[in-house]
Amino acid sequence: MDDTKKIIKEKEKWFSRQIDSSKIKDRTTSWGLDLNVVYTPEEMSDGDYITEIGFPGEFPFTRGVYPSMYRGRLWTMRQYAGFGNPEATNARFRSLLDQGQSGLSVAFDLPTQIGYDSDDPRVEEEVGRVGVAVDTLKDMEIIFDGIPLDKITSSFTVNPTAGIILAMYVAIAQKRGIALDKIGGTLQNDLLKEYLARGTQMFPPDPSLRLIGDIIEYCNSDVPKMNTISICGYHMREAGCSLVQEVAYCLSNAIIYIEEMLKRGIHIDEFAPRLSFLLCCGMNIFEEVAKFRATRRLWAKMIKTRYHAKNSKSMMLRMFSGCSATAFTDREPLNNIARGAIMSLVAVLAGNQAIHTTAYDEAYTIPTEEATRIALRTQQIIAYETDATAVADPMGGSYFLEHLTNEIEKEVEKEMARIEANGGMMKGIAEGSIQKDIARQAYEQAKKIQSGDTPVVGVNKFVSDADEYDVDIHQADPDVIKHQVQRLKEIKAKRNTKQVHLLLDEIRRTAASSNNLMGPILAAVHEYATMGEICNALKDVFGEYQENF
Repeated sequence: MDDTKKIIKEKEKWFSRQIDSSKIKDRTTSWGLDLNVVYTPEEMSDGDYITEIGFPGEFPFTRGVYPSMYRGRLWTMRQYAGFGNPEATNARFRSLLDQGQSGLSVAFDLPTQIGYDSDDPRVEEEVGRVGVAVDTLKDMEIIFDGIPLDKITSSFTVNPTAGIILAMYVAIAQKRGIALDKIGGTLQNDLLKEYLARGTQMFPPDPSLRLIGDIIEYCNSDVPKMNTISICGYHMREAGCSLVQEVAYCLSNAIIYIEEMLKRGIHIDEFAPRLSFLLCCGMNIFEEVAKFRATRRLWAKMIKTRYHAKNSKSMMLRMFSGCSATAFTDREPLNNIARGAIMSLVAVLAGNQAIHTTAYDEAYTIPTEEATRIALRTQQIIAYETDATAVADPMGGSYFLEHLTNEIEKEVEKEMARIEANGGMMKGIAEGSIQKDIARQAYEQAKKIQSGDTPVVGVNKFVSDADEYDVDIHQADPDVIKHQVQRLKEIKAKRNTKQVHLLLDEIRRTAASSNNLMGPILAAVHEYATMGEICNALKDVFGEYQENF
């Protein structure tokens, strides 16, 4: 276009007239792309507006998955919570709902996440420490006591034991007489990222993938409002990978899950609408907004062209985002309130469907009630006291933003092609090549912070002389394990032990077959089989994961 040529020519004149290159600092994106001093319309001239940017609520969903976005409905304010025993978690959840939170997000302790009961001596130091302890259906009944499952949604941050937690949630609804098509929420249920970043995997990759497929298949028929998996780039980003790799790894894992369901003869449009995503929200405002926009576009294109979806809901990438916890510091922790506000605003500007704001004290403790309230209020202030929700995709059209969106899309496509050329994600996980790359980058990032190349206010820049900070520390209840073990002992004494053992045998038989495991697990849960008992039955058939690199 003549106008573009004119802009380029005038920009060159402006640069030579106004900019002394020797006096400006070089700047790059977080993944190494050189940045210009200013961006103009020629950066947007490569793509067609209708096909590449379009309108909110329409393919390729770059500008958001719903037409009116927050003008029609705000995002779900889903603060991650749960600690100690079920009674304390229930009290925290009631408090959050009373303060205006619109969805629950359950944090489980480490033993629950990896399939151990609270009376197992191997995990006694971890019971109730980083989340709530759940041994049997009784614990889940207490957690959700007085909470209407048909009026709120619940998110469960759990992976290898996701099927058991889902069964417990379903069992509560059944015992209350609530129809299963009335309950909803999100299971994290993303096992592949556990091998790459978190490390709470129990079983080898193949049976883990089978369990994910069983959950998706079961929910499709019985719990249609449940988001069956939250495919996570977040944890890999927090572990050290770049922004581009975060998206590439996330979408590459999604391909594995999609292929698993297609092998079962389930059409893409039958399950894709209930796939959800979790990406990290960092401090680089324009990069992060562009990342979410590029990810929506990449997903829509892939689902339409590669998997031939017809339902537009299959192409809509629904996103839960959380603040980057690794950006929070234990020095001058009140600075984290500002960091949380910036990242939460970015998530809103990016058009995400659910948001968690990290509490300022999470760098060193389980959040106190005050810190949790401030985190929730942060989202509420953005929602009700700013104009960030006034229009859909308010940053759309920024020359810089559109340029970054295009560049991120290109870089992610290249990284995904590289992964596929090397044998795909399953091979990379088995060989450990992706884990090693993440670890290497984490080390490089740590060196940059230590050297000051990456500035962190209060840590390596503008450092205060104060050595101590007057902050409240969440005090863990030292009696949690005693109460949990006592309740578990009482449950085992009251239940029908013979029936439990019969149902555990049924789980073993089903695991050895190709039949869906959710039915036998649900039956065992109803009879108060424990988390550890069910997981041990599955281990008898599946074995346990062992790293071999």
